[in-house]
Amino acid sequence: MKIEKLEDALKRIKELEKEVSELKAENEKLRNRNLGGRKKHDEAWMNSYKDFAAKYESGMKIMEIVEEGGMSRRTAYRYLSYYNELNKRRTEG
Repeated sequence: MKIEKLEDALKRIKELEKEVSELKAENEKLRNRNLGGRKKHDEAWMNSYKDFAAKYESGMKIMEIVEEGGMSRRTAYRYLSYYNELNKRRTEG
């Protein structure tokens, strides 16, 4: 499309702005989709982990933490693994 007049250029700019807006909306939709699986270490995860770590460090056993509620046995063991890995890195580094 050859643009010869200012009006044509302005019209084309509006078309392109609309196209960019639509692409941004589509991009945002794709970014926010739920991909399933385990969630990232967000604020809620960190709060739950910190609660687990505090209870574990106070001497509670894994099953006591689970029985107290708030997490599954699998989650507790996942947290324990993460806890052990962090402590291992602290002692090595």
